[in-house]
Amino acid sequence: MIGIDLVKIERIRRFAERFGDKALCKFLSDEEIKLAKTTNTIAGFWAAKEAISKALGLGISQECSFFDIKIYKDKKNKPYFKLSKRLIENFKITELNLSITHDSGFAIAVAYIKSIKEEKDISF
Repeated sequence: MIGIDLVKIERIRRFAERFGDKALCKFLSDEEIKLAKTTNTIAGFWAAKEAISKALGLGISQECSFFDIKIYKDKKNKPYFKLSKRLIENFKITELNLSITHDSGFAIAVAYIKSIKEEKDISF
């Protein structure tokens, strides 16, 4: 399952300026806020969470909130994510991958999620 999202960095900057820290708390955990030191990164995290929810086929909703998705960075600064236990169990998830980039005023993220359920549903 693949999900993708694109967001204008300026949109996220205005959102954060208008509502301050409350804006970030709407979609990022305290740990994610500490990682997201720039507006580009904040926009990338927004796009990532949207892309991940789309890969699940849910979108951000009651079934998948922003807080069911946690974004981290490894020692090389590569982003990765973890999902809530409920989502992992419901979708029988076996693999997760994430890519985030920023360019020309936009942040884009692509998420790949593999599940046992998906493998069983594929037939030719």
